[in-house]
Amino acid sequence: MDNEHGLLAGKVAFISGAGRGIGAAAARLFAREGARVLLAARTESQLRAVTEEIRGAGGTADYVRCDLGSEPSVRAAVDRAVELHGRLDIAFNNGAAVQRPGPLHELTEPELDDIYRVDFRGVWQAIAAQAAAIRTTAGSGAIVNTSSVGSLGGNPELPAYGAMKRAVNSLTESAALTYGPDGIRVNAIAPGTTRTEMLLAWEAESPGVIAGLNVRTPLGRAADPAEIAEAAAWLLSDRASYITGTVLPVDGGLRAGL
Repeated sequence: MDNEHGLLAGKVAFISGAGRGIGAAAARLFAREGARVLLAARTESQLRAVTEEIRGAGGTADYVRCDLGSEPSVRAAVDRAVELHGRLDIAFNNGAAVQRPGPLHELTEPELDDIYRVDFRGVWQAIAAQAAAIRTTAGSGAIVNTSSVGSLGGNPELPAYGAMKRAVNSLTESAALTYGPDGIRVNAIAPGTTRTEMLLAWEAESPGVIAGLNVRTPLGRAADPAEIAEAAAWLLSDRASYITGTVLPVDGGLRAGL
């Protein structure tokens, strides 16, 4: 893998939710662009498969099992990157819990608590651990959080998910203000319709939802996870060196028509 001059060359990257979907696509891309990547998620078989794929292509990759809703687990996973490579430069907080599609009154309290635990509190805990690791090793760096275009307005089909992602947008802005003086940039991406397992599960629950979203999207199609990963890679790279506190829609124009 000839990546000496890649977009992320020489950087150590932490990626959560890296066993599938956008996170797995990001792990492959970041490695191709020269980063040494640490993949984190709950399902070891998925992590192992993506890690072996990256290594087979000549990249540097390792994985760690991580419960994003557990502060000790998140901190241990971030620390593992430093143990392996002596530093942490960039982090992509992509892991998430999803809800059953439907109106807010149908969601049970345990389901709501699980979405909060992973989608908001988990991101909070990850940013805190990552900022500390970057500050004490690399000295400066960048963090990107995965939000959703569904956080930018009302979301009657995924109300809890949309609410937690909107909270992530606010957290991203607050973290950018907090860690900017330390040389740490914090941004978020807000993907639109993307062909992930979550979207396919939603389609199974509500047949036709993908076609309906595509009709409202100027580009007329859903994104491949790799297209979303490209936006994250750019925000994490030095080419985005003056961008922080931004929530970037990556949605094929969907938000423009809402």
